[in-house]
Amino acid sequence: MVLPKSLTISLVFFSVFVLLINNGVEAFHKKFPHLQSISVLSVTAVHRTGYHFQPPKHWINGPMYYNGYYHLFYQYNPKGSVWGNIVWAHSVSKDMINWEGLEHALYPSKPFDKFGCWSGSATVVPGKGPIILYTGIVDEKQSQVQCYAVPEDPKDPLLRKWVKPDKMNPILIADKGVNGSAFRDPTTAWWSKDGHWRILVGSRRKRRGMAYLYRSKDFMNWVLAKHPIHSKAGTGMWECPDFFPVPVNGSHGLDLDHDHDRDHVKYVLKNSLDMTRFDYYTLGTYFQNKDRYVPDNTSEDGWGGLRYDYGNFYASKSFFDPSKNRRILWGWANESDTKEDDVRKGWAGIQAIPRTVWLDSTGKQLLLWPLEELNSLRGEEVSLNNQKLNMGDHIEVKGITAAQADVEVSFSFSSLDKAEAYDPNWVNAQELCAQKGSELQGGIGPFGLLTLASQNLEEFTPVFFRIFKGPNKHVVLLCSDAKSSSINSHLYKPSFAGFVDVDLANNKKLSLRSLIDHSVVESFGEGGKTNILSRVYPTLAVTNQAHLFVFNNGTEPITVENLKAWSMNSADIK
Repeated sequence: MVLPKSLTISLVFFSVFVLLINNGVEAFHKKFPHLQSISVLSVTAVHRTGYHFQPPKHWINGPMYYNGYYHLFYQYNPKGSVWGNIVWAHSVSKDMINWEGLEHALYPSKPFDKFGCWSGSATVVPGKGPIILYTGIVDEKQSQVQCYAVPEDPKDPLLRKWVKPDKMNPILIADKGVNGSAFRDPTTAWWSKDGHWRILVGSRRKRRGMAYLYRSKDFMNWVLAKHPIHSKAGTGMWECPDFFPVPVNGSHGLDLDHDHDRDHVKYVLKNSLDMTRFDYYTLGTYFQNKDRYVPDNTSEDGWGGLRYDYGNFYASKSFFDPSKNRRILWGWANESDTKEDDVRKGWAGIQAIPRTVWLDSTGKQLLLWPLEELNSLRGEEVSLNNQKLNMGDHIEVKGITAAQADVEVSFSFSSLDKAEAYDPNWVNAQELCAQKGSELQGGIGPFGLLTLASQNLEEFTPVFFRIFKGPNKHVVLLCSDAKSSSINSHLYKPSFAGFVDVDLANNKKLSLRSLIDHSVVESFGEGGKTNILSRVYPTLAVTNQAHLFVFNNGTEPITVENLKAWSMNSADIK
């Protein structure tokens, strides 16, 4: 996604073929041959986003920095709004907000990728230039190999055309003992002082998820390490692995290519778990001399572990942005309506807003925050200050376009005495959110925002906190609950939620930021500790009929200390 200006310059781009449907998850690469080539003369604009990236029409799911441009390569169906007929589309940007589309970069054309060009990464190799590594599908059984492509003209800053040399392709075939039908998504390569390049490839052995490590001295001949860099029983296929360092102190980014002092960095290993369709990560130590990654014991290494986002967010990739010395994370959010709905509206899939990533001061988790360039789209500001909310209050935030807005708010409360008792069996935040909801009265909370709300609240998507009294400290739940988001009953309307690791004993305040964009609500709790992206499809609360409220349904009064909201201008996406 990125092209750092260092001795070895790395690029990364990604794509996925993951589909979520109403009431559950579909099989990987689910095909709809009767729908995948149905094009449209015009698209339905009512739920299209104004500032989240999506092409003019049809299905997507998709960065890198090179000579002053950010590049977004993404999987795209030029013929329809469901998965199929996939090519690598290509857009460029100066700021990751406004985008210009170029000609398609890659498409199946060789025996080693005849049945698909799947996800991958790229690296700029000194003396050779940019080299893409991607997963090629060689047959209908979805046998997977790793292939490479190079730009036709490495001096072209836009990298408009790519070629796939016959020599050495495929560059990597599954070794004996490696599951060749679960062998995909090579990471960005990194170079170390021992003279070797390294990459990870996602895989599984039965139900054990793993990231295989390969080494190469010339970037063409790759050797499998004796053991995976890390694996975990019971987690299933590891898709789109990502591996990168973060500094122990500071919010700046680090390039993976350098050998870092273990005392000053943590490493992040992220995997997109095919069985759950969520992204999970651990923080830990990378022992380069052994090519082993060992997670810290501060969070679970598995399905109950840390997540970048507790909502509709999958197959994320990060990259180091040398222009501003930061690490940026991209994720993909698919649709939650039916494939037939996608065909009717003429488009499907969006990219989440790129997020800056750094380590929390506790060292136990990451913080994620929308990149600063997004603020350039803000219009006139409206605000609320020191507004008290008693139980049952909901107050409208007026003066903004509530269907396309950015909201930052801080809440405070004077006492924790009314917090509900926390049941230790409530380990699943999503289930707890569904059980409690935004309308069931609590002690402290639920309180927060009613986004994409109709005037009389027939429809609304609440994003809210609820506080419980635990045995050692208070437990904070952040929810984004879509069950009231639309009067359309057939939609998939999940109650997404995550716990927020915050100590309220000395500071009885919580903050929330929500990015509202017609059919998406991206929310960031307590400065990016817990984040939730929801896809919703209101029927009444659309365009100028959408409203925004602050609310409190707890017995403890809540104060809106400071709320700032902006109507968001549309990004220039061509």
